[in-house]
Amino acid sequence: MKKDLHPDYHDIDVKLISGEIVRMRSTYGGKGDTLALEIDPSVHPAWTSGGVRLVDTGGRVSRFKKKYQGLGF
Repeated sequence: MKKDLHPDYHDIDVKLISGEIVRMRSTYGGKGDTLALEIDPSVHPAWTSGGVRLVDTGGRVSRFKKKYQGLGF
C-alpha cells in the first residue's frame, strides 16, 4: 500500500446555528479547527419535515384532485 495515501483524519468542532458545538472526526482543516455551519439538521426542512408547500402550477394539482376525488385524495 502506498505511504500517505489517505488524508489526515482528526477531531474538529462543528458549530451549529443554535450555537451548540459538536465534536466530530473529519478530514476538514486541521486538528481542533472549527467548522461553522450555515444550514444544519436542527433547522433545515429536509430533516424537520416542515415548511413543505405544494405549488399548483397551471392548475395541475386541482385538476388531478378533481379527476380522482372519489378515490380518497
